[in-house]
Amino acid sequence: MTDQRAWLVRRLLLGLVQVVGVVLLVFALAEALPGDAAVALAGDQPDPERVALIRESMGLDRSAGERLADWIGGLLRGDLGTSLVTGRPVTSYLADGMGATLTLALLTLTLLVPVAVGLGVLAARREGGPADRLISGVTLAVYALPEFALGVLLVTVFALRLGWLPPTAIGPGAELIGEPAVLVLPVLVLLARPVCSISRLVRAGMIEALASPPVAQARRFGVPEWRVRWAHALPNAVIPAAQQLARTCDWLLSGVIVVETLFVIPGLGTVLVDAVSARDLPVIQGLAVVFGLVTVLVNLAADLVTRRFAPRASVIA
Repeated sequence: MTDQRAWLVRRLLLGLVQVVGVVLLVFALAEALPGDAAVALAGDQPDPERVALIRESMGLDRSAGERLADWIGGLLRGDLGTSLVTGRPVTSYLADGMGATLTLALLTLTLLVPVAVGLGVLAARREGGPADRLISGVTLAVYALPEFALGVLLVTVFALRLGWLPPTAIGPGAELIGEPAVLVLPVLVLLARPVCSISRLVRAGMIEALASPPVAQARRFGVPEWRVRWAHALPNAVIPAAQQLARTCDWLLSGVIVVETLFVIPGLGTVLVDAVSARDLPVIQGLAVVFGLVTVLVNLAADLVTRRFAPRASVIA
């Protein structure tokens, strides 16, 4: 128990260091963006005096150190700042876009685990057979497609040519939950790559687990084959996939930006793209910090799950 607590304390401290690193890195990267909100607001042919006045009114004329100190102080109070362009709190942007983004992410994760595990187990049971070769070939081909290219291909085939599904996921008066057909293509794009990677990991783990001595002993004791696969082999097979699932959650943050842009979904990804275009630094920094915190927390949860089922697999840097 003492070792477990010491490991947990070390992992939490590492997570805290990662959070601090994310905050500093986000600020530095936002500062490195060319141009600023004052230039964007001044128009296509900005007057230098007008730009200087806008910069002063926005506080952009202060040093980077002063702005960093103010920003960190606000973060500690739960204040993500105020948009330089609209004057709205950054938290209001989070509230507006969170619903659509969470809907996409949660639906993707809900479908991901059973689909990926099912394909991996099916391929392992038919190792070397037609089903295994088909699943392996298709997953390898789909994994090689970038999300944007896959999205354009699906829209072209199923929306424009066949007319089965809407080409965009949102429109005037439309709602994601109220019109489930608009979710099909975006979720397929988000599912494609993680299903391919996780199913291949599960397949490899199942093949190894089914050939292991504990499984062979369970068979000698007369344990039914279905129980051997699902109760003995599968728990060991999915351990490597737990870390991959955490990385998939990280990937979803970038994948959602592409999907929301492609399918015109007003989520956090769209808000971030618009903020970058307007050089709205507080919005960019606030969203990036939220994405970074989610990444740290997801990886911490994955480490805890891995530690619970396979203590030797947990490695602390």
